[in-house]
Amino acid sequence: MRFGLTNVGLTNFGFAPAAGLLLTASAAFAQSSSAPDSTSQGDVSVTIYNNNKALVQDVRQLRIEQGRSRIEFPDVSAKIAPETLSFAAAGTGIVEQNFDFDLLTPTKLMEKAIGQMITLVRTNPATGREKRERAQILSTAGGVVVKIGGRIEVLRDDGLPVRAVFDRVPPNLRARPTLSVTLDSARAGVRPASIRYLTGGLDWSADYVAMFNEGEGAIDMQGWVTLNNNTGTTFHNAKTLLVAGRRGSSNRRSRGVSRSLVKPGTQSANRERVGDFYLYPIDARTTIANAQTKQVSFLDVQGVAARRVYARTVNWMHSDTSAQPVSSSISFSTSKQAGLGDALPAGTVRFYQRDRKGAPQFIGENSIYHTPVGSELSLRTGDAFDIYLQAEVEKREKITGAQWEKSARYRVLRQGQVVERGEIERPATFYRTTMRYTFTNAKSEAVNVDLVQAGLDRGWWSYDYRITSEDLPGKQINFDRRKWVVPVPANGTREFRVTYESRY
Repeated sequence: MRFGLTNVGLTNFGFAPAAGLLLTASAAFAQSSSAPDSTSQGDVSVTIYNNNKALVQDVRQLRIEQGRSRIEFPDVSAKIAPETLSFAAAGTGIVEQNFDFDLLTPTKLMEKAIGQMITLVRTNPATGREKRERAQILSTAGGVVVKIGGRIEVLRDDGLPVRAVFDRVPPNLRARPTLSVTLDSARAGVRPASIRYLTGGLDWSADYVAMFNEGEGAIDMQGWVTLNNNTGTTFHNAKTLLVAGRRGSSNRRSRGVSRSLVKPGTQSANRERVGDFYLYPIDARTTIANAQTKQVSFLDVQGVAARRVYARTVNWMHSDTSAQPVSSSISFSTSKQAGLGDALPAGTVRFYQRDRKGAPQFIGENSIYHTPVGSELSLRTGDAFDIYLQAEVEKREKITGAQWEKSARYRVLRQGQVVERGEIERPATFYRTTMRYTFTNAKSEAVNVDLVQAGLDRGWWSYDYRITSEDLPGKQINFDRRKWVVPVPANGTREFRVTYESRY
């Protein structure tokens, strides 16, 4: 949009347009406007957080008059939080500040001109001859209503080109978001003046590209920072710093992706920290354009030890009606010994694997939360095509103890006196349950499947469950879960049994 030199269509107004209706402001305004790529910003530093918030620091060389004066700061964020502003200049104090965010648009230009006179220029499409009429804008609600001489007219879509020429731009409309401050200075002269404020509309996230080499048991990983600028302002040649960590008490995101983190790490990253946040500076200054998504590399490592994991978790006494595919995950460590050795900001990891011709193919993705160095990650990429597991309760029977067990005593009170005492006896009944897990593997190579039996802790009545028989030694993960790594032969089937005894 260029006022005075380029006509602007009314289709941007938000109300019913007249075909070919164009807006033009005075040429004087166009001549005083900055070029699209120019900026009034100075030395800009932008610190971007993960929660759609950023800290902007802008140092400009300004001529400040002695005493009270008004200074304007154009090219600030349109989503500035004015209450967070701080201003600093030698020998100068701030008296008042105003943020003018009513930006100059065709809609605003027409709305602000209600009651004023404009010039309508109609062009005859057959002859090209122009006809000019002075018109008063009466309303813009649902359409543009004007008064021309003694008649009222609605500018409508009649196929005739019409231009609306304004005598001036309303003083309270700005071409760019502008901050104005009233200063009280002890002296006159040019000096550096800095403004600092928080703004919304700036956010960043991490994205990871991982090339998985299953034969070598390794991944090559690249990390990309994705910047999104929706502030309404371009930040030119800015020194950019990214802060990784979630501010505030919300842990909603961490609950959503916590299954990927098998074991949190205990190693320190070789990065600067502020409090509990890691800093990721972008090496070179960069221009963060408005309405732009920008990606910058921050991680590039090769040969990180990784392996594919097939797994399934089965609930207690669950019988599948049919075989179910096991999950396929890629497991790796962020430790220094494994070859990665860096803290990973929250983001999405996308895995690729080369086909026989060497072309990378996408094989799945998953999310991670902020992950410290030394963590063990297992990221599910989907379900296995060729490997299935069917869990069934094969047998369940009661077993009764040889002795009776006193389970309750009671007293009967009447008027505060014990009139009866008693004991109730019942047999202690136990159950023996045999679970059968049937694995099938259509691959031409043998695989290992991580089988986890969950739901063993059913409550107080089953605290004394036992594993009396298992085809392979298992590992007790916790009181509720036990894990077995079950080898399944190539193009074959394997039945695996575990017998449990419990009070339920």
